[in-house]
Amino acid sequence: MKNKNIIMICIFALFFSVLSVMCYFKADEEISDSERRVLAQKPELSAERVFSGEYAKEFEVYAADQFPMRDNFRTVKAVFSTKILNKADNNGIYMKEGHISKLEYPENKEMMEYGAKKFTSIYHKFIKNSDADVYLSIVPDKNYFLAEKYGYPSINYENFIDYFESEMNYAVYIDIAQLLEIDDYYRTDSHWKQEKITGIAKYMAEQMGADEIRLEYTVNKLDNPFLGVYAGQSALPCEADEIKYLTNDIIDNAVVTYYDTGMPKEGAMYDMEKAKGKDPYEMFLSGSTPLVTIENPAATTERELVIFRDSFGSSIAPLLSQRYKKTTVVDIRYVQSDYLGAFIKFNNQDVLFLYSTTMLNNSKILR
Repeated sequence: MKNKNIIMICIFALFFSVLSVMCYFKADEEISDSERRVLAQKPELSAERVFSGEYAKEFEVYAADQFPMRDNFRTVKAVFSTKILNKADNNGIYMKEGHISKLEYPENKEMMEYGAKKFTSIYHKFIKNSDADVYLSIVPDKNYFLAEKYGYPSINYENFIDYFESEMNYAVYIDIAQLLEIDDYYRTDSHWKQEKITGIAKYMAEQMGADEIRLEYTVNKLDNPFLGVYAGQSALPCEADEIKYLTNDIIDNAVVTYYDTGMPKEGAMYDMEKAKGKDPYEMFLSGSTPLVTIENPAATTERELVIFRDSFGSSIAPLLSQRYKKTTVVDIRYVQSDYLGAFIKFNNQDVLFLYSTTMLNNSKILR
């Protein structure tokens, strides 16, 4: 027995010695592709920081982020927690009905208030006296379909939506939650699938009074598999999604202009370079862009649409734009809202605030 204990101690000592050597010589990584976040870097060493305890705290985070074979150990831990210990979630991530979802709970009243005030400020400063028709629509996260069913905590969606309807009483609410189902979302990601929301786009356009157009699409599929943000965060083994995108003559002939640097630059509706990148969902309207305009040469009306949106708007904007002469897509996470008047002249447009519950419950990123 004593020899066995000595052998086990030696094995563990050797194992951790090898890992320590690997950690010492391994080049630090700046970003975790699987988790899509910046990793902690080696902290600055000084006597003052050591004695204050600041260095030890930062080094602990750094060592955990830069540990050799970190993703492998994360997977082992996630599988052990959920499959062996039968924990309901792993760090707030859970899998049900083949979908990975992240807990969003509870309602953050401060964030909700901040978001509503930001939108109201934009309304009073730029829109109120412009004869524009204003609309609001909220996209539920995947917990709307899974949390209550499987006993997970979630925000009270009815109260959440009622709050924004009440605070934004200048906007007509377009309820799309009842038109959605869980399989309209990617299994490994938070976003909805473009090919599944054509009916949503049609319904929203009708609610805004846009002209009826019979639309048909060609469904295209990316060759590369898509592992969404929840796949990396969960660290659980999962089957990849596939990204499909819709085209037709109207979408293909639209003139899309990006204002990433403030200067106009024409581009494609679907960015095929980003389709091959770390997050292929960013192919839709080139992902996180502050301002995009879509002009429709085939339009039979002079109507214009302005969409204030988060990332969910990237994939539905091409569909909505077919009903308008011009569509302006604004992401106030990346452009200061006080300066909107320099880029957009509000005058008799349809204005749609389209945001997900996740964004609205974490709205301090809005500028």
